[in-house]
Amino acid sequence: MIREQETLNILLSNIARFVRERLIPNEDLIARTDEIPADIVAEMQDIGLFGLTIPEAYGGLELTMEEEVRAMLELGRASPAFRSLIGTTVGIGSQGILLDGTEEQKQRYLPRMATGRLIASFALTEPEAGSDAASLKTTAIRDGGAYVVNGTKRFITNAPHAGVFTLMARTDPSRAGADGISAFIVDADSPGISLGKRDRKMGQQGAHTCDVIFENCRVPAANLIGGVEGRGFKTAMKVLDKGRIHIAAICVAVAERMLDEALRYAAQRRQFGRAIGEFQLIQAMLADSKAEIYAARSMVIDAACRRDDGLPVTTEASCAKLFASEMCGRVADRAVQIFGGAGYMSEYGIERFYRDARLFRIYEGTTQIQQLVIARQMLRELA
Repeated sequence: MIREQETLNILLSNIARFVRERLIPNEDLIARTDEIPADIVAEMQDIGLFGLTIPEAYGGLELTMEEEVRAMLELGRASPAFRSLIGTTVGIGSQGILLDGTEEQKQRYLPRMATGRLIASFALTEPEAGSDAASLKTTAIRDGGAYVVNGTKRFITNAPHAGVFTLMARTDPSRAGADGISAFIVDADSPGISLGKRDRKMGQQGAHTCDVIFENCRVPAANLIGGVEGRGFKTAMKVLDKGRIHIAAICVAVAERMLDEALRYAAQRRQFGRAIGEFQLIQAMLADSKAEIYAARSMVIDAACRRDDGLPVTTEASCAKLFASEMCGRVADRAVQIFGGAGYMSEYGIERFYRDARLFRIYEGTTQIQQLVIARQMLRELA
């Protein structure tokens, strides 16, 4: 739901210019150094990228889901590492507080998140709890006016930079599954928190993940999101519905960038006396990519509009994430194929996107989890 088209157009134009003039020219640097320069981070803060989804009352831009999607379709044309830096604060790091937190919790944390001075991180995944999030083992046991947290979280995005974690932990170890899980806001400088070394990844250099270890970490009871135990899993699922639409938009943007690169290369690269784009087999790869991108973009915008209309979107969010992430992988493969030998060389950059895109089919719920979610929702609706 677009509220003010003119205002949105200005925002999208500013993001597109920032991507074109600042982010894309620095992609190679970030791939080499695995760091986003501090001056670019400061510019992202100044533009308001960290506060896109936080309400205006707390200092953010309060974009609707459709407006957020359209912003990501611009930002996502640059290396995914840039989006990853703001992603947890815009999405799963702040939305749990926004959706289910108390007013006091919102007042304390959301304004600082909106400025980007407080980086949020979402601590759900564990060594033995990824797709099966309800089996997490980290505990938070009440002790007077605090909860004592013990456990290890794994592959936590932005953990090395986080000022606060949205933590999912089991407050009732006697209850298996989702019912015993609660959500907490945990300040990153709390005693008892330590970080593992940064993970070395296949792609997405500049986007940092690591383990987060809690050892007798005391979290004030006032930091229990919503002040009620046992609702953490439901909070996580609500947040993930939104996050999957967001990631699907990023998949579309990355695919569009790769197709643009492949199209330009096909128009310039000559073999057998003419541009390779004149050959029908190359044209087929370009056409298939265009059609799939258009389909994914339509799905993402439809799911976003449905959420803005207050409709349930669990099925639509999973459909969009499944299709868009798989589509992005296919476009990446075709792009490398169109580039041929050059596509395998780092100097052309397309192999970096090929590696970056592989993660989209894994995080925010694997393709297989999306299939399960969609099928189960269909069966529930039938029943």
